[in-house]
Amino acid sequence: MTLDLVDIGINLAHDSYDRDRAEVIERARAAGVSHLIVTGSSLASTRRAIELAREYPAIIRGTAGIHPHHAAEFELADLPALRQLLQSDEVCAAGECGLDYFRKFSPHEDQQRVFRWQLELAVESHKPAFLHQRDAHADFSAVLRDYMPQLSGAVAHCFTGNARELDECLALGLYIGITGWICDERRGAHLKALVARIPAERLLLETDGPYLQPRDLKPKPSSRRNEPSYLPHILTTVARHRREAVAEVARATTDNARRLFGWPRANGDPSSTS
Repeated sequence: MTLDLVDIGINLAHDSYDRDRAEVIERARAAGVSHLIVTGSSLASTRRAIELAREYPAIIRGTAGIHPHHAAEFELADLPALRQLLQSDEVCAAGECGLDYFRKFSPHEDQQRVFRWQLELAVESHKPAFLHQRDAHADFSAVLRDYMPQLSGAVAHCFTGNARELDECLALGLYIGITGWICDERRGAHLKALVARIPAERLLLETDGPYLQPRDLKPKPSSRRNEPSYLPHILTTVARHRREAVAEVARATTDNARRLFGWPRANGDPSSTS
């Protein structure tokens, strides 16, 4: 079976890929992961994501955003720079933006302020939002309700929540991104039941590399670094617990990425292949 997958969340600007980034991309393509959306989580990583998209225009697009961990250091004076990056043709989404009350790297009020700024930029740019939430579901949902009617779309990146939170995300109109968390018998077992409740037209797949390497990979990799070539393993796990054919889930998630991000182009478009 020939796959044509989109990894909608890969931190390919991370320095752990510096020594072999080209090989990581080639391994992804060989595994059937034909398109990568590189996450921008700061001004610097967004710029690097855009550079990578320019280096690999048929394979990569980026997002432009400020992760909630960096909210305290992001000021109103920085907003024009983010706006300009978001307007780049190489950028297909606003974010990674949202709320994270687990790590507490930035005060809650700073996180909410920067989250709202980025949602306003998403509305202004007519680009979807790439969303992060951890241990902050109530505030996250409250902020989003103010913007969802105006947004072109949004995805709950790396969803790890419970059934109630999934239902509320779906009611808001969010797409749901599933990572290798579902392969973690310690923390992600609950997702095996929940993943079947996600409508096929709302499901997306991602690795979130270099984080969240699937724990049940066999043989076990020598490095703990996650990479896009492991996305087919996540796909197979998701398909098994949805009781659907792997090819069916692959096709649906790629179609969903096209619909939400406006990329990759449909087969036959010269810009969709290298």
